[in-house]
Amino acid sequence: MSHAATDGRMDADAIKGMALMIGAAFVMPSLDAVAKLLSVTLSPGQIGFMRFGLQTLVLAIALPAFGRAIVTPAVRAAFPRLALAGAFMTTATLSFFWGLQQLPLANAIVLIFVAPLFLTLYGALFLGEKVGPHRYGAVAVGFLGALIVIRPNFLMFGYAALLPLIAAACFAALMATVRSIRHSIDGLRTQLVSGGIATFFFAVALLVAIPFHVPPLTLDWPSIEVLPLILLLGLLGTIGQAMLTFAARFAEASLIAPFQYVEIVAATVLGYLIFSEFPDPLTWLGAAIILAAGLYTIHRERKRALLRKPSVPLG
Repeated sequence: MSHAATDGRMDADAIKGMALMIGAAFVMPSLDAVAKLLSVTLSPGQIGFMRFGLQTLVLAIALPAFGRAIVTPAVRAAFPRLALAGAFMTTATLSFFWGLQQLPLANAIVLIFVAPLFLTLYGALFLGEKVGPHRYGAVAVGFLGALIVIRPNFLMFGYAALLPLIAAACFAALMATVRSIRHSIDGLRTQLVSGGIATFFFAVALLVAIPFHVPPLTLDWPSIEVLPLILLLGLLGTIGQAMLTFAARFAEASLIAPFQYVEIVAATVLGYLIFSEFPDPLTWLGAAIILAAGLYTIHRERKRALLRKPSVPLG
C-alpha cells in the first residue's frame, strides 16, 4: 500500500488511488440514477438482483481469465463472514433502492454518508477499537446532520425517508465485516463471493415474496426497452466496485476517503439533469454537517494510524 513521499509530494500510487476514488464517486451515483430510472417499472428487489447478478457473472468470467482462482483456502475459511457480508449487502441495497424509488437522488445519497459514523460505533462495540470523545462527538454531530436531512423528507415522503439511513447502517456493517477479512482475501474475490451470495439472497427473497405481493419484492418480466439500462446497471456496478477496490489497494483509506464525498456533487448534477431535482437548503445544511463530521472522523482515524506507525511520514 502506498504512502506519501517524504518530501511532501504524493507518489504515483497515491495519485492513482485518489484518481480511482474520484472516478468511482462519479460512477456510483450514475449507477444509482440508472436504478432510479428502472424503479419506475421494476421493484427494488429485482433491480438489486440484476445489479449483483450481472456483476457476479462478469467477475466470475474475468478472474479465471486472468489466471486467478475464485475459491481458495482463504475464501473457504472466511466463507461465514463472506455470507454475512452478502446478507448486509442485500439489506443495504434493497433499502437504498427502495428509498431511491421514492426520494430525490441527492437526498438519498447524502444519508448514505452517515455510514462511516455507524462504522465508528461498530468498531467500538464489536471490533474492540478505541474511540475517544472527539470521534464520539463527530458521530453525534453527523447524526444531527442526518436528522436535518430526514425531517423535511419525512414530512414529504413519510417512512421512505428513513430507508437510506437503514441502508447506511447495513452498509457500515458490511464494511466492518469486510474489514475483518481484508488481510486474508483480496478485494475482487471478496466482491465476487459476497456479491454472488447477495444475488442468491435476492433471488430467494423475490421467489418467497411472490404469493404475498410485497411491494419492494415484486417480480416482473423486464420490457425490451429497459434492457440497455439493465446492462448499464451491471456494467456501472462492476466498474464502480472495481475502482473502489483498486483505489484502496493503491492508497491508504484515510487518504482517499474524503474524495468519496464528490458523490454528493455528482448526485446533485445527475438529479437535476435527469430528474429535475435539486436539494432544498435544509438538505444542503444537513449534508454540510454530515460531510464535516465524516471528514473529522477520517482525520482522527488518520492520526491514530500515524501514532500506531510513527515511522510513516505525514502525507
